[in-house]
Amino acid sequence: MESRTKMMLGGAAAVLGLLAGVFLFSRSPAPEAPVASAPVSAAPSVRASPSPPPVAPASAVGTAPVATEEPPAGTEELSGDPEQDLDKLAAAVRSRYGTRLHEPYIQVKLLEELMRYFQKRSPDRWQEELLAFLKKAFPERYEELATMLRNRVDYEKWVKDNDAYLRGLNDRERRAAIWDTRNRLFGKEAAERIWASELKNHAIADTLAALDAKQDANLQQKLETYKQRLHEIHGEQTEAYLERHRQETMNRFLDLSSVQRELTGMSPEARSQSLRAIRQGMGLDEEALKRWDALDQTRDMRWQSGAAYMAERESLAKQLSGPALEAKLQELRARFFGAEAEVIGQEEASGFFRYDRPRQWGRN
Repeated sequence: MESRTKMMLGGAAAVLGLLAGVFLFSRSPAPEAPVASAPVSAAPSVRASPSPPPVAPASAVGTAPVATEEPPAGTEELSGDPEQDLDKLAAAVRSRYGTRLHEPYIQVKLLEELMRYFQKRSPDRWQEELLAFLKKAFPERYEELATMLRNRVDYEKWVKDNDAYLRGLNDRERRAAIWDTRNRLFGKEAAERIWASELKNHAIADTLAALDAKQDANLQQKLETYKQRLHEIHGEQTEAYLERHRQETMNRFLDLSSVQRELTGMSPEARSQSLRAIRQGMGLDEEALKRWDALDQTRDMRWQSGAAYMAERESLAKQLSGPALEAKLQELRARFFGAEAEVIGQEEASGFFRYDRPRQWGRN
């Protein structure tokens, strides 16, 4: 009796967690990909595997992350009976996903949620139970979803089996190998929709690499090209994308070695103006720009103090050694860094000298 009670409670908790995940995904932004019906094909039987490993995180297989918010209303009504709760789950997933299941991206996200649940609920028979659930919840799309499940399982297995091989390839070769497998398993059109965000991220990375290598364009010209490509890649979703990734998008441009070299060669005043222009070009408002201006000034003062400290430190190191040198360095750090002196000392003891590294304008 006690073991059955534990099983019922565990099943209810798992369903509760899955219902929350279903609700949270339904509240997340739509995938940044065009919507089109996926081709329907016959669903061969899905191979069972005893004691499966946990479903790989979405990022491990290239799908988009799931948003997190509050749990859905109504989940407090779970009965504690696993079979009745599966009926509730079927109703919930039909309500949340049903109208969007023509999109391969949504199919994969639904299946990943269900894989995690059924692997926990029934490790030895999870695929059989998941297929039965799909037939009950989505009879009109069962063949399509069963095929997608098989492809999703096969793809995860391929990634794991070929991990060492993929690590030995360069970026271009690795990308080609992965996409060859995705296209083979899912079909080119479906694969491009499932991994639409990854394709866009690759397009941005390729753009940045090309800009970094471009020698006949100055910083402002590169910024304008970058902004134009962002609009070409994300289209009508550009502003929404920037709202979620503005800092990352700006940092990726600032991290270009050619941008850093040009900023280094500028006068302080010109550099300050250029940093402001970059941030303004990325959509920051005036209040944000003022905060960045203030942070830049604080950073400049810190690096000036750091340069002066390193010069005096080098001079002391030529004159003293051992305990005598360390005593003088403690005094020196206290004079330049105050309350932060102890942390600086610990860093130096480990071999890290923060003011001996290159300055990354707009970043540190």
